[in-house]
Amino acid sequence: MSLLRPYSKVPELITATVLLVENEEEFQSKLADAIVQHEKEFNVNVRLARKLPLPVENKETRPRIDLIVFIISLLSQRSLQSVEGSLAHLHSDCFLGKVCFLVTDARCGSHTQERLVRVRKLAASHQCPVLCAEHRTADGVIAASVRILNILKVSAGMSPIATTALYLSSLTRCSATSDLEED
Repeated sequence: MSLLRPYSKVPELITATVLLVENEEEFQSKLADAIVQHEKEFNVNVRLARKLPLPVENKETRPRIDLIVFIISLLSQRSLQSVEGSLAHLHSDCFLGKVCFLVTDARCGSHTQERLVRVRKLAASHQCPVLCAEHRTADGVIAASVRILNILKVSAGMSPIATTALYLSSLTRCSATSDLEED
């Protein structure tokens, strides 16, 4: 089994690559289109996957991945289980500002709140940010793409203000840590 490593390839000039991982594939393509449409400063490559590990066949031609976004639908237990299983295929260096969780359907009922707590605990244990998105409206998709692009700029080294992904990780770490440690 080969772990996905964040620094195994040389970055391309003025280009960043984001990997969107979603088991359900409901929101993934809409988000990919919005990311590509709204970035004008540099080239964005968007790769899509249902789960990790990535296939070995095209490993040599695959670009360096600057950010991995796990999309979790709180309405689906399988979506969360797929993300939990995929995390084992990432090298520990990926969690230093190169991974985030994007949650959808956070307002859809009490059973989703239990899953949201699980996602928050997972994010806190890996020091990764959790973003909530409204995927049913065009404005929600655009807002999610803008937030991901902001994180991608830092992760890929395109932001002069925050120079490292580790710095981003310290700024965006899950604020629920103290609440979750009490449980």
